Amino acid sequence: MSSDTTDLPSTVLPELLDQAPGIQALRRDIHAHPELCFEEQRTSELIARQLAEWGIEVHRGLGTTGLVGVIKGQRPGAKAIGLRADMDALPVTEQNKFPHASRHPGRMHACGHDGHVAMLMAAAQHLAAKRDFAGTVYLVFQPAEEGGGGAREMMKDGLFERFPMDAIFGMHNWPNMAAGQFAINAGPCFASSNEFRVTVIGKGCHAAMPHLGLDPMPVACQLVQSFQTILTRSLRPIETGVISVTMIEAGVATNVVPERVTLQGTVRTFTTDALDLIERRMREICEHVPAGFGCTAEVEFHRNYPPTVNHPAEAEFVRGVMREVVGPQNVLEFEPTMGAEDFSFFLEKKPGAYFVIGNGDGAHREGGHGLGPCMLHNPSYDFNDRLIPVGATLWVKLVERWLAA
Repeated sequence: MSSDTTDLPSTVLPELLDQAPGIQALRRDIHAHPELCFEEQRTSELIARQLAEWGIEVHRGLGTTGLVGVIKGQRPGAKAIGLRADMDALPVTEQNKFPHASRHPGRMHACGHDGHVAMLMAAAQHLAAKRDFAGTVYLVFQPAEEGGGGAREMMKDGLFERFPMDAIFGMHNWPNMAAGQFAINAGPCFASSNEFRVTVIGKGCHAAMPHLGLDPMPVACQLVQSFQTILTRSLRPIETGVISVTMIEAGVATNVVPERVTLQGTVRTFTTDALDLIERRMREICEHVPAGFGCTAEVEFHRNYPPTVNHPAEAEFVRGVMREVVGPQNVLEFEPTMGAEDFSFFLEKKPGAYFVIGNGDGAHREGGHGLGPCMLHNPSYDFNDRLIPVGATLWVKLVERWLAA
């Protein structure tokens, strides 16, 4: 990491600046060896070994590859706080060519989870060395955020029973927000993630004699349009929802009316009530619209992640720490996104908050990066290493303030 610190807040802890090159090397090692959900064996081993070297108690095997580090303060205290970083990569082939680019085609840290691990590791090293607090810090390194529900699986393995934290907090990098700025909001910040599959069943025939069959194609087209009326005519206008049909599969030849058409897509909402309404109306539409054409439809609806809803008191507490670290002018109100995040499972069970740190516009990328933008889930993405001491300082200050409150 560059020795130039002129663009970093003066509140960044000097010890974190001193250790930054080593943590950067760790981050780039993880970036070069990405592992998909529930396959994070090497990453988990690397984290566990490093935590142990710093004298941190380590517990492994939660949610398959997840682990928890435990740091107890020098002074006795009953309070406990959880800090979470996700570890998994995405099934993306990286286009970057710099030295720490992925060595495994089809796998890439395209969402910055390597950087999330690095920021928490930097904080862990500092907290373990100082232990200038009363209480306990639980470092939650979570697998399988990208579709696997690793948070839920860690809870199934007794995360909160074995490590009884009073609150839990998570941080994600956010491209196109100035590097080192923070943003947070109270209430919903990420949407629920849900998938549907609708199969319209008709009767195939020769395309030149459609009257001899039951064509499911116009029925499918009618369903795509009808789903949007749920948002405009069934959902309250002040509610937010998204229904996106993203896949349509049908047919084997241009002169054959297919027997079946399959529609697939996603539904996003900020509340369970809105989701309940959308699923109910989709099922009703899929029952009655095809019937009007003499066809039938089968509906599969899968609820993946619930909405991520920050607890107001904890969100405001974090906002105060952010202002201390980077100044009020660099703490923004987070605009909720219809993307999804499985930190939602944690917030259903424990008080806490989820927030973002700006990753910049991509100018930090070294020569050899891809031609695409530095956006999440893009093959030209890379985490901004200059965030490591800033994010780690926030974690340290949050621990100190929370356990002292």
